[in-house]
Amino acid sequence: MRHRVSLAALTALICLVSVVAPAQAQEREEARLLTASQVLNDSMASPDQALPQRLLERAYGIAVVPDVTKVAFFLGGRRGNGVLVARDASGHFSDPVFVNLTGGSFGFQWGVQSTDVILVFTTKRSIDRISSGKLTLGADASVAAGPVGRAASAATDPTLSAEVYSYSRSRGLFAGVALDGSAITIDDRADSRFYDKGVVNVQNVLSGALRSNNSSARRFLESVARSTGDASAAPPAPAPVAAPPPTSTAPPAAGAQTFPLSDPRPGQEPTPN
Repeated sequence: MRHRVSLAALTALICLVSVVAPAQAQEREEARLLTASQVLNDSMASPDQALPQRLLERAYGIAVVPDVTKVAFFLGGRRGNGVLVARDASGHFSDPVFVNLTGGSFGFQWGVQSTDVILVFTTKRSIDRISSGKLTLGADASVAAGPVGRAASAATDPTLSAEVYSYSRSRGLFAGVALDGSAITIDDRADSRFYDKGVVNVQNVLSGALRSNNSSARRFLESVARSTGDASAAPPAPAPVAAPPPTSTAPPAAGAQTFPLSDPRPGQEPTPN
């Protein structure tokens, strides 16, 4: 009798763990999204240290990597976990894809430093590189320390012609930062936990085909929309899953804005229609 009771208790415990464990695992991704939302909101708080509106309006994708830890004991290295969104064909930002940022440096160094990093992508090619496996800044895509605030026009790259612009926040202030050699890769485990799937097709997320009802994801997308100055770029929350929505062959509405901005000269003003 005692053996039966123990077996029943063990079975109940296994069932409880199988239900609770995925929810607890997803909490890590939700916390990452909430922190990234705050970093993005803070980046627009001070006009003198804000990311340029012109650059954000033309962003094809935005990655926010909170708490990037740089450890420097003779041979330096950095690592952080963040989130990435990109515009789909309709101009809406996709749901988040979870990414890792890693990099190294050489030279006599000492200490530990933690900063928040924001990356602004101006081309589709950079996003495609990430979704295909890895993007190395400076090697696979040109990267520049991003200009900030009202003095952005006087920055070293006033034409905004790089593919990626990088920013960091230290002691509350945002500034451009050199991240040459750093690699951005997909965090497959985090994507799997967040979307509750064995394997997540990153292209489906970035194209807008796969969306989540998660409130943390929606809050992050609202922060992205505010920072880019385009509330219409925030996608509507997906309807509860009941049945696949009917496909439509109707042509797009006249005058609809089209993204991405696949300019041969990214960052410059688009040619008038």
